[in-house]
Amino acid sequence: MTTTAITNIGSLVTNDPSVGDGSPLGLIENAAVVIEGDKIVWVGPAAKAPATDEGFDAQGRALIPGFVDSHSHLVFAGDRTQEFNARMSGRAYSAGGIRTTVAATRAATDAELEANLVRHLDEARRQGTTTFETKSGYGLTVADEARALRIAAAHTEEVTYLGAHIVSPDFAEDPAGYVGLVTGEMLEACAPYARWVDVFCEKGAFDGDQARAILTAGAAAGLIPRVHANQLSYGPGVQLAVELEAASADHCTHLTDADVDALAQAAGTTVATLLPGAEFSTRAQWPDARRLIDAGATVALSTDCNPGSSYTSSMPFCIALAVRDMRMTPDEALWSATAGGARALRREDIGRVAPGARADLALLDAPSHVHLAYRPGVPLVSGVWQRGRRVH
Repeated sequence: MTTTAITNIGSLVTNDPSVGDGSPLGLIENAAVVIEGDKIVWVGPAAKAPATDEGFDAQGRALIPGFVDSHSHLVFAGDRTQEFNARMSGRAYSAGGIRTTVAATRAATDAELEANLVRHLDEARRQGTTTFETKSGYGLTVADEARALRIAAAHTEEVTYLGAHIVSPDFAEDPAGYVGLVTGEMLEACAPYARWVDVFCEKGAFDGDQARAILTAGAAAGLIPRVHANQLSYGPGVQLAVELEAASADHCTHLTDADVDALAQAAGTTVATLLPGAEFSTRAQWPDARRLIDAGATVALSTDCNPGSSYTSSMPFCIALAVRDMRMTPDEALWSATAGGARALRREDIGRVAPGARADLALLDAPSHVHLAYRPGVPLVSGVWQRGRRVH
């Protein structure tokens, strides 16, 4: 099997505190990485790199783990430009706009949905994202939810069943009936394609009791819970996520002291995934990452890429927002966008640069990862390796 050395790395982020400078990022200056097949087999100072079959000169640039985007909604059709325009003109955001995307998604063909998914995945990959989670949730019928997950599963192993995005318009007068469908026939059709089960626990979507029933049913079918929690208002979502040992509580915008304490105590189980693109695109209150980190919670960053409330696939942009508006340091933001996302997906083979890890890497046209926040909006990712293969 061919071995490849990436040498002359000015600054290497490993996310391994046992190496380099001993920080959470495990920074190594003047470093090298050796890839064999789809795995990393050696990491260390460039002067000590072993001989390999092939080489790549990083020319003093920074190398980081590929971004792990642990929350996105990429199986959809249409867009919501008019809604965004109206919101920027003063109309408040609510969960109800999802219905517009549901109508467009139902009307789309499988080929159209897949082409749109691939376009967004390619767009994210060019910006350094090498692991993608994505959800259903824009079909809200048995057939449409199952086909969304089937299409997604052909492109990523991190697929989430979100039949409980909102109550289907077809069940507007019978929310209990829709919960029964989501926990019954729809779950049975969707579970074979998914790893995760999710629910939008929010006013206008599903209350705490409904969310518990949906997540419990999903868990009984072998799916691991995650929760859209406390995005638009204070509510039971975070506490429910911790109670059910969900992998993540996502959004976490409106938190009580008890919510923060619960996430801190569950730091080894439930990750607080923050989605600053949503606050940017809705002019909403920013999540307080500093409060969570200082309390001891595990924090991830993700794009929440979706056509309504966060239409960005750029993890670098989300890092810049987190540093500027959520009081994270550049080091914390990068860790959360890589190792934090891996934690949210309960993965140990991604989000780090170490022997045995998957060879998912992003090369920056900059001497340091700090430039991701220092130079917001600049396309700094100049090379991407996914499973050991250079894809950009």
